[in-house]
Amino acid sequence: MAGRTLIRGGYVLTLDPQIGDLPGGDILIENGKIAAIARAIDVAGADIIDATNRIVLPGFVDTHRHTWQTPVRAVLPSCTLDEYFASMLGNIGTHYRAEDVYAANLVGALEALNAGITTLLDWSHVNNTPDHADEAIRGLTDSGIRAVYAHGVPVGGQWWHLSPHNHPEDIRRLRTRYFSSENQLLTLALAARAPGNTTPEVARHDWRLAREVGARISVHVGMRLTGVHVNHVLNLQQLGLMGPDTTYIHCSDSTDEELDLIAKTGGSASLAPFVEMLMGHGVPPTGRLLARGVRPSLSVDVVSSAPGDMFTQMRTALVQERILSFTHTPDIAFAPALTERDVLEFATIDGARACALDHKIGTLTPGKQADIILIRTDQVNVAPLIDPVATVVTCADTSNVDSVFVAGRAIKRHGQLVNVDMPKMVRLVETARDYLLGKSGLLPDWLNSPW
Repeated sequence: MAGRTLIRGGYVLTLDPQIGDLPGGDILIENGKIAAIARAIDVAGADIIDATNRIVLPGFVDTHRHTWQTPVRAVLPSCTLDEYFASMLGNIGTHYRAEDVYAANLVGALEALNAGITTLLDWSHVNNTPDHADEAIRGLTDSGIRAVYAHGVPVGGQWWHLSPHNHPEDIRRLRTRYFSSENQLLTLALAARAPGNTTPEVARHDWRLAREVGARISVHVGMRLTGVHVNHVLNLQQLGLMGPDTTYIHCSDSTDEELDLIAKTGGSASLAPFVEMLMGHGVPPTGRLLARGVRPSLSVDVVSSAPGDMFTQMRTALVQERILSFTHTPDIAFAPALTERDVLEFATIDGARACALDHKIGTLTPGKQADIILIRTDQVNVAPLIDPVATVVTCADTSNVDSVFVAGRAIKRHGQLVNVDMPKMVRLVETARDYLLGKSGLLPDWLNSPW
């Protein structure tokens, strides 16, 4: 029957507590949705996917990535947050053309899909012209990923320090042109600036604008910058702007009072533990959030400084929070609470909740969209299989991602992206790299010499 796919014989991690895990389970996909999950499903006329020696689980959800930085991968490998702002937002980003944003979002989204990330929140603060926004959306669309396009402001310091400039009204055009339906792979959010980055009046305008156009809000808070003293979350509360439609990114320098406010108002959180520790945002507040009933999601943030996969984020989140439980005396036992299943949930269902997509994705549940990944367990870094959750979180990497499905459509099979001209993709980002770093004065000498 047309539109039917049967994933057969995998170790199924549903992340749905009502269904649980199924060793040797089957999943039936019909018309892009999960139709059934059982120990064995007999159905005629379906395309069969042999999941022997595969872990089958929901696709990962990256709740905050500046995908536009893909062409300048690893340009700031050991930078501080101060250096990042100066180099990326004060220099490189000012030179982006619309075509560079298209290349970045297309290849960056394919990178995410290749790594098993089926949903991406694209925090796009490079909208130097309306054309930049159009090309960002086109890149996401052409990749085939499920994405939340978070529309942000142009690059430039005038938009970020007590800025008097309101969020661009162009988001209204984008809502009408691209996001008239919620029943599609792309949905809309507003990438907001917190008060302190803007004046209070601008913050009120921006939150009102997001709610007028029906967009979720994603905002950076609690990042430690030299000489800057601001309590973003507390300021939002004082302005009466907090709500369950807002995701708070980082929160690493936020006070306990501010985390209480996030919990009280039903907000969600997005942590990027690798970048937060690399750049010095502050200590990722994983345990502090959990203590308040806020289950964080995970994000890559920037490939200009971090790997673009969720495996790195899960492992970093796990070990970073556990070491905070270390005692100062051997007379008190080391007794950490965070587990590998917790961080797998951060990367799947908790990410779906942060994007308000948990009714569609995040668990393998009949009726939900078939956003599914298969992880090989017969390769040297993952064999032999003992605990599938531990294998995904502590052993696997991108090379083990065998298959990726978005809404039932195969995006990756047998370890390769489907119908992707990789040499062409590489040329796209290399062309953008050469232009952007050339204009920024950061093009390495070796790129100008034959080798």
